[in-house]
Amino acid sequence: MAVNNQKKSQIISRQRVAERGEVFTAEREVNAMLDLVANECLRPDSRFLEPACGNGNFLTAILKRKLSELRRKYKNSPYDYEKQAIVAIGSLYGVDIMRDNIEECRERLFSIWNEEYTAHCKSEASEEARQAAKFIISRNIINGNALTLMCVDSEGNDISAPIVFSEWALISSNQMQRSDYTMSDLLLYNDNSEGNLFALSEEQKEEGGIFLRRYITHYKKVQDYGE
Repeated sequence: MAVNNQKKSQIISRQRVAERGEVFTAEREVNAMLDLVANECLRPDSRFLEPACGNGNFLTAILKRKLSELRRKYKNSPYDYEKQAIVAIGSLYGVDIMRDNIEECRERLFSIWNEEYTAHCKSEASEEARQAAKFIISRNIINGNALTLMCVDSEGNDISAPIVFSEWALISSNQMQRSDYTMSDLLLYNDNSEGNLFALSEEQKEEGGIFLRRYITHYKKVQDYGE
């Protein structure tokens, strides 16, 4: 669901409405929908997928709620805040067929994350953590077609590469595991998963080419492994 600030136009152009059906949802409606799942919006590891994310107001609104809760919970622990802020940004996924929307969505997510991170961690904030957040955003916010489950070119046409999502999970005090899966396989095996994008059994994850690759590294070094 593409969204935009209610004070702005709900369309970018009539041509985009005609060709892509692109109409943004007002901020008031976005927040009303998030209020229905308010508790999930506070959990750093609660995952959200927006299959038509537009320029990101839906995902940015969720991120703001998550970071606000982290700041309250870890107000005296910049180290724990940093770790959980990385988890929070790793929990948000978006797909959009328009490349300019994806670029703006990525920029807005990082800007919000970095502003909150810098304000809370102050002198303890690190460039490594910022680069990790940028990398995760680049993996999670994808220029693609959520109907065909394929990536697209600059004109919005499908290419031969499938949409691949990365699952980010802290597996120790500072080690993060990234596991990559195709969107098509995740959806195939998640008909009864109550919306949990990565609700696969270990057997399901390993069979039939669902699981693609896995990396384990320090949460501030995820950008050093893989594309």
